[in-house]
Amino acid sequence: MDLMDSMWISAAGMQAQGTRMRVVAENMANAHSTGETAGDLPYRRQVVHFRNVFDRELGGDRVEIASIETDPGRFPRRYEPGHPSADAEGYVLYPNVSTLVEMMDMREAQRSFEANLQVIQSSRSMINQTIQLLRA
Repeated sequence: MDLMDSMWISAAGMQAQGTRMRVVAENMANAHSTGETAGDLPYRRQVVHFRNVFDRELGGDRVEIASIETDPGRFPRRYEPGHPSADAEGYVLYPNVSTLVEMMDMREAQRSFEANLQVIQSSRSMINQTIQLLRA
């Protein structure tokens, strides 16, 4: 595997983590989105699943998005009888999104993105140094 291959593998990782950050941002944006009327379900959290794929051309594994699925977790209920989406008992279902969990996921995705970016920058630097040595 050469330096260009490592850059392609890191670029695939950056793309996957970028998708993960987009999904986390969507979850955060809808953390308080309830149904519009009584009986409507609120926003359901989405989760990104990755998989390793062997790339014959590169001769190594790269990551890609396997799927983006909804989290089957329970919706929290709160007693708010005046809310438009309250049921007959006065309870409102809220999204199964925990902002704390989403912030941790965002931070992890950001760090993975930055690590892949660092690999690309290091590979690029090594390629440039090699070119400079060949010119001398």
